[in-house]
Amino acid sequence: MIRKLAIAAAFMSFAGAASAEDCAAITVEDSFDLTDDHVTALYECLGAQMAEGYASQGDAIAAEYRNWTPTQTLGAVAGAHGKRVLFTYANDVAAEQYLKFEDEGVEMPVGSVLAKESISISIKKQKARPGPLFLMTKVGLDEAPDTKGWLYGGIQPNGKPMKVKQSFCHDCHIAWESQDALAYPVEEYRVSQ
Repeated sequence: MIRKLAIAAAFMSFAGAASAEDCAAITVEDSFDLTDDHVTALYECLGAQMAEGYASQGDAIAAEYRNWTPTQTLGAVAGAHGKRVLFTYANDVAAEQYLKFEDEGVEMPVGSVLAKESISISIKKQKARPGPLFLMTKVGLDEAPDTKGWLYGGIQPNGKPMKVKQSFCHDCHIAWESQDALAYPVEEYRVSQ
């Protein structure tokens, strides 16, 4: 629990940052070339703007997710969700099972919610900006039989809900069927229990 709080406090310190446009400038030629220092600087620049933007239209998850358990120590580009920098939080229902990062036999409890912040990277414009807050909610097979019990959603950086076609998300997530359709953060940044 102390480690969880220390990680959350360190990450949240990135959120109280400058809002000047030039702080989100990038100089890499590929998102995968971002270093830890680049990612830290992007969160220092965009972190507060992201959290405020997601919550600006009154969505309950967007207002609360940063109080959940962080699942990684630093955002990273994993390749899923485009070449965005991603950082995932798990609600209290999800955290214990999710943080095991198991490869097989995973069954998340109903009520699990994962919120994945994203920073969109434009190599062409050499700029980063807040991306969507992606959401996965385990509702069970009765409510979502076509997506193995998951509802996918998202919130735009301006706080408006994303229109999400469930099959679009699930068709990708099914690649991790043995992990209950969960893709995990980049291994080197995962929080250990």
